[in-house]
Amino acid sequence: MAQPVRQSHGRFSALTSVLNSDGKAHPVENSLVAATIVLGAVAFVTAQFDNLHLISSWTGLIGVLTGAWGQMISATTAERFLLIIGLGAAAFGFFLGMAHGGLFGGVLG
Repeated sequence: MAQPVRQSHGRFSALTSVLNSDGKAHPVENSLVAATIVLGAVAFVTAQFDNLHLISSWTGLIGVLTGAWGQMISATTAERFLLIIGLGAAAFGFFLGMAHGGLFGGVLG
């Protein structure tokens, strides 16, 4: 028997249909994916500048932690794929931020 196809016409319907490829909603996992991607992008971009090491190191650290937690609870392959991209960018930003001055910028040490 043919099942009716539900089409959502929301703002992010195409992205959520890819992330929720198993047909179930995953709001927590999708939120962690979005947070990891944003934090990774900020850490990656700010790591390119020496004087922004505080931002890159903190956003990179938080991005790595949210990405790791997202990997633990992810449900679909698309979520894991985007989490790995965000994790890589966050780790890159974190490591360069640590090389340029660290989490506290020489205030504690």
